Amino acid sequence: MTEMKYPSPAIRVRNLSKTYVVHERELGLVAALKSLYNRKFKEVHAVEDVSFDVSQGEMIAFLGPNGAGKTTTIKMLSGLLYPSAGEVSVLGYKPFERDKRLLKQLSLIMGRRDQLIWDIPAIESFEFFRLLYGVPKQDYRRILDDLSDLMELGPLLTKPVRNLSLGERMKCELVGALLHTPKVLFLDEPTLGLDILAQHKFRDYIRGYNQRYGATIVLTSHYVPDVEDLCDRVVFIDQGKLIFDGSLSSLVNRLMPYKLITISIEGGSPPGMESYGEVVSRNNGHLTLQVGKKETVGVTSRLVSNLRIKDLVVKDPPLEDLIKHVYKHGFHSAEQVEVRHWRRAPRSEMEDIDR
Repeated sequence: MTEMKYPSPAIRVRNLSKTYVVHERELGLVAALKSLYNRKFKEVHAVEDVSFDVSQGEMIAFLGPNGAGKTTTIKMLSGLLYPSAGEVSVLGYKPFERDKRLLKQLSLIMGRRDQLIWDIPAIESFEFFRLLYGVPKQDYRRILDDLSDLMELGPLLTKPVRNLSLGERMKCELVGALLHTPKVLFLDEPTLGLDILAQHKFRDYIRGYNQRYGATIVLTSHYVPDVEDLCDRVVFIDQGKLIFDGSLSSLVNRLMPYKLITISIEGGSPPGMESYGEVVSRNNGHLTLQVGKKETVGVTSRLVSNLRIKDLVVKDPPLEDLIKHVYKHGFHSAEQVEVRHWRRAPRSEMEDIDR
């Protein structure tokens, strides 16, 4: 199969906005009758003035609370929605024009949205996808073997889809979405409803596909491990606007400038441990201290010198705590940081949302 060349970046968005005009009325029969001849409307800004780039082969995460604008943004990037304003380019095409040359290079996976036919084996649906995307038989066989090996499908290919478990079905759904080897992959809550083991394997599949085919991947997910395992870069959106675009590590350093030191002490922890740092937990003989990053080395040295330590672990705060912090307090409560000035060169400022 001939490798197609595309301009960089793979995704380019400038001042993207999506506004809905919705009808609203009060409750009751009288209000319903009035609305027949005197309808009231209001504008809802689902996405407002969003700008960002995604490089070829990059995996990024869109994060934000429910109703932030994530899915609306993904739908505009994949061509399912027409933007109200702004510009968007994917692989050099405008997605809302639905150019077949672009559609053959895109794939959108949404959690619990089935594309396989339930009453027939997955392999038969795959054959339909081959014809739909015009994949030559020789290429199709090679790609299917490659993905089947990557995702360990084995006998699942010949079982009726309705007889597969949720995790098995999601594996087949993913293969169906990747058979035409898309260059850009949009994942909207792809692990929704999967158990922990299936989530872990799903992430392995996505990582393997990215490495093998150099695909550009945009992920939206409320599952912290999805983000932590797959994406170095995160984009936070809220109320239709982008509020942060940068690396996970920079976000941790700015919003949570401390370390967690977990220790186990022979004979149990003595009184006065508060002098080393804030005691955040005591669990099964282990004590966890919260210590400022600049004080971590000094505190660790004092602990080792003054106490009979059996075990000591120093780590960053969990990503889940960071995300909860952002959802609850935003970016200004920890250090009153002006996140609109946080940038990773050469990218420009970004903003977006999902309703």
